[in-house]
Amino acid sequence: MNFIDLKTQYRQIEDDVFARIRGVLEHGQYIMGPEVRELEERLAERVGVKHCIGVSSGTDALLVAMMALGVGPGDEVITSPFTFIATGEMIALLGAKPVFVDIDPQTYNIDPERIETAITPKTRAIMPVSLYGQCADFDAINAIAEQYGLPVIEDGAQSLGATYKGRQSCALSTVGCTSFFPSKPLGGYGDSGACFTDDDGLAKLMREIRVHGQDRRYHHPRVGINGRIDTIQAAVLLAKLDLFETEVEARWRIGARYSQLIQSKGLPFTTPFIAERNTSVYAQYTLLSDERDAVLERLQAAEIPTAVHYPVPLNKQPALQTTEFDLAVSERLSGKVFSLPMHPYLSDSDQEQIVATLG
Repeated sequence: MNFIDLKTQYRQIEDDVFARIRGVLEHGQYIMGPEVRELEERLAERVGVKHCIGVSSGTDALLVAMMALGVGPGDEVITSPFTFIATGEMIALLGAKPVFVDIDPQTYNIDPERIETAITPKTRAIMPVSLYGQCADFDAINAIAEQYGLPVIEDGAQSLGATYKGRQSCALSTVGCTSFFPSKPLGGYGDSGACFTDDDGLAKLMREIRVHGQDRRYHHPRVGINGRIDTIQAAVLLAKLDLFETEVEARWRIGARYSQLIQSKGLPFTTPFIAERNTSVYAQYTLLSDERDAVLERLQAAEIPTAVHYPVPLNKQPALQTTEFDLAVSERLSGKVFSLPMHPYLSDSDQEQIVATLG
């Protein structure tokens, strides 16, 4: 049993993957080749925004977005501590301060009711994370941001394909960012990511920043990074896009079935709460347990793979450690969460075995 099954997915698209990669090898445009533009156009259309800018990773997507918005030394960016290090790391890398706001205990996303009190004259942006495949409450977040004249960046590394009030993740704020790391709902065969926006000016800046701040050959009006998505990754993602709608539907079905099985057995776990306004792509299927270590040992003994996303909130990470903020919910839940195998090809029998082992 696999935690994430990329091999079964590959067998569905093997011929298309080879054809796409062969096309790149034949035209030889390995950097910014035509597949990059095709991918950007198709993703922009699917998400429902004017612009998609392919970049070298989901981490660089956050960096490029913040650079385009002018985040720099002395600024503050409000975000969640209950996420992967990249979210806070890129804020710190720019010399800005991550300001951590605690999470909603049901969705595990940033609690909008706590954001306003964290805003100071130094606040430059708000960066909610759409964790585990479910979007944060963007209408509430955007209303606060608008009141204070702040941009909002969605860290949608885990949520591409999810919806909020019928709108797609990464089309919900000033800039949406996602990752195409192989294990993500839409994953490549290496690192890559993308930024999304309806703002023409920001799109232009992000396109320049990803190529060393260049607006034309050997002319660099701003400092940028080497943040391009390579053509072969774009080709692989194009092959995978043809499966994406089917896989999103499968993720929703499998996630809902997990919850139904666990709840019907009356097992002592908190299953994912999906807000009525949302759909989730279940980048992870995550439970809460007061007896996490014992449960993980039982699953390991049955050779069922598990993971913990995330055992240490960012305010407790040595690189970003701080005691400045009240983050009791994040700190409590980080000791209870664990994730079960989750992918679009998980069989009913495997789900039943996993749930039987849980109980």
